[in-house]
Amino acid sequence: MEDKIKAKLDELRPMLQADGGDMELIAIEGKNVKLMLKGACGGCPHATITIRDGIQRILREEIDAEITVERVM
Repeated sequence: MEDKIKAKLDELRPMLQADGGDMELIAIEGKNVKLMLKGACGGCPHATITIRDGIQRILREEIDAEITVERVM
């Protein structure tokens, strides 16, 4: 599952980069994914929505419904 998560994050990265941001995978612990948002996304007031309604939703729909994504500062 870890390889699938990494591959999907690589697919999603250009969306963040298009807005002047990026993300860094900090860790995958079971079904918990820890991400750090960088650039414009790091300080964006919508970062929580990006994580929950964007990245987490896609990982749950396409890989495993129990995945959680945690933002690391």
